[in-house]
Amino acid sequence: MYIYNVTINIEETIHDRWLDWMKKEHIPAMLATGKFSKALLTRVIVKEEMGGITYSVQYTTDSKETLQKYYTENAAELRAQSKPFEGKFVAFRTELEIISEQ
Repeated sequence: MYIYNVTINIEETIHDRWLDWMKKEHIPAMLATGKFSKALLTRVIVKEEMGGITYSVQYTTDSKETLQKYYTENAAELRAQSKPFEGKFVAFRTELEIISEQ
């Protein structure tokens, strides 16, 4: 199992609109690709020097191969949907391999 983690710092001026979009549109669209079995949206409890509010979204997938299919088949289109928030957020992505779950 793998987790595709996206950490986002969003400006406070558009935070509420962005959070609503994430919950009602973006995360459901990610799950609708069929490449992720679940998503976990969390707020990172940290005070950023640059300001803003930071979130982590963790999408669980069954394999590195499925994640690669997401990159080639869906990523560009889904990332483009964030255009209304362009310049108002910073995001970085990491891949996590689940070694053990207890």
